[in-house]
Amino acid sequence: MEKSKVAPGFYKPIPEETLVEWIAPARPFKKRSHQFFSTVLIIAILISLILFFAGQVLPVAVVISVVFLVYVTAVIPPQNVKYKLTNYGIYVEKEAFPWTVMGRFWFDTKSDQRVLEIELYRFPGRLTFVLIDGQTPREKDLETVLSEVLIQEKPEPTTYEKVAAWLKDKIPLE
Repeated sequence: MEKSKVAPGFYKPIPEETLVEWIAPARPFKKRSHQFFSTVLIIAILISLILFFAGQVLPVAVVISVVFLVYVTAVIPPQNVKYKLTNYGIYVEKEAFPWTVMGRFWFDTKSDQRVLEIELYRFPGRLTFVLIDGQTPREKDLETVLSEVLIQEKPEPTTYEKVAAWLKDKIPLE
């Protein structure tokens, strides 16, 4: 019997190999004070009253929904999630993100926690991974692995991010 030849332009599949694996919270979390909740509630009531007297009832429901979302995400701590970087891409629990849908990566700080941000070319647009101090992987390990496939570059803040930062400075909620 003859060995089968591989046609030009075709490559033998590479088996998937785990490069880095860790367990961390699903999102950055910061315990909020009572002052934070009362400030958010007062702002929401004022906005709702203005909208109600302007005859806009539906936006009042949106404001109430946003306040509920802020309350839930500030009170309930995130669950731990398993992250895995392989030679095929990144897995968050069972969901896979191949390298082909990723752009840049960078490290940042959110809610007093170090995070790894990866830009996506599809929804949700950005992946955020919480990094816990003293646990593996270290930022250096992740930087080494990710630099092989992605560009390390922090993008310029979008208009939305600039407005959010300005509001955060001008209207402190805590």
